[in-house]
Amino acid sequence: MPEPRSVVALGWGATIGCASGCPIGCTERVASTVIAATVVPGTSVAGVTVLFTTHASYLEHLAGPRHPERPERLRAVINGVQRAGVADAMIPLEPEPATRADLERVHPAAYLDRIETICADGGGRLDPDTYASPGSWIAATNAAGAGLTAVRAMREGRGSAAFCAVRPPGHHATSTESMGFCFVNNVAVVAASLAAEGERVLVFDYDAHHGNGTHDIFYADPRVLFVSIHQWPLYPGTGRHDEMGEGAGHGFTMNIPVPPGATGDVYLAAFDTLVAPRAAAFQPTWVIVSAGFDAHRDDPITELGLSSGDYAPLTRRVLSLVPSGRRLVMLEGGYDLDALAHSSGAVMRELAGLDAAPVEKATSGGPGLEAIDVMRQFWHAQGLL
Repeated sequence: MPEPRSVVALGWGATIGCASGCPIGCTERVASTVIAATVVPGTSVAGVTVLFTTHASYLEHLAGPRHPERPERLRAVINGVQRAGVADAMIPLEPEPATRADLERVHPAAYLDRIETICADGGGRLDPDTYASPGSWIAATNAAGAGLTAVRAMREGRGSAAFCAVRPPGHHATSTESMGFCFVNNVAVVAASLAAEGERVLVFDYDAHHGNGTHDIFYADPRVLFVSIHQWPLYPGTGRHDEMGEGAGHGFTMNIPVPPGATGDVYLAAFDTLVAPRAAAFQPTWVIVSAGFDAHRDDPITELGLSSGDYAPLTRRVLSLVPSGRRLVMLEGGYDLDALAHSSGAVMRELAGLDAAPVEKATSGGPGLEAIDVMRQFWHAQGLL
């Protein structure tokens, strides 16, 4: 059995000193925040190891007072993981920043230059709802790099799956436009890298908001099957079910809009009747989950009806699409801190293969099943199911 190693020994014990004005005034030790336990690499109840990556720089991205995308979100995720009972399965992983070459697979140099310059000049507003602080550029490159680092580690046999607790989020960032709190499209950077190497990548986005940036980036690309299940209507107002891709990418974008109040049974029906058969035809070699937890019923800026107990069976289905060692989860939204903690913990337990009673029961009975059936008929009529 490998010798136990503390998280501190893996570089997680650095003191964080946040920029002036940080709303949580966080000067703390990352090790004690991440997990109050010793991690034994290579062992777990289910024989599974989960790479968990986060970074102190993520706390240096400050979006402004009372902004929902705040540093406390990261602490909530870490607390949820800490309480999930997955210490024996978890291996901390230090992310390496994405290089310019990595980023430019998705974003043009001029776009990246603008963000980097604004941050270097002290920060400022990039668009009506996305604000950069001096630390945002480093945070963004480390966020994009986290997924790439996790993929490399899994390819080296160091983990069965990976959870990247990152911020700022990324799925609203198009190739040339920041929006929705997002700078760099973290998931797209990883998916583009894998696709360039001949992999078939399924991106499954269950954030309550449509992942319009990822949608746009891969809309004509048959190497990536992008699936988004999201509230409709809701910001950013995109993601109709008949937006299916174009050119060679036709049929490789699957949007599943659901009404306010939709519950977990609607999500599972969508997966079973729409996503699973389309994924079977696509035969992905990697799965990346854009894990936004703002579909939770307690989220302050959405109107869906999920509980943290719904993320376990949904995640289990998604993971089953590819073999162990090809499963990556990257944090997107989620703005109620308790919901974020419970939901993150539920996903970590699934990644670790642990069967544990959920903190909250799964939900059912909300609207949306009829809409799922309409979409099933639509895709069938297109000859794609």
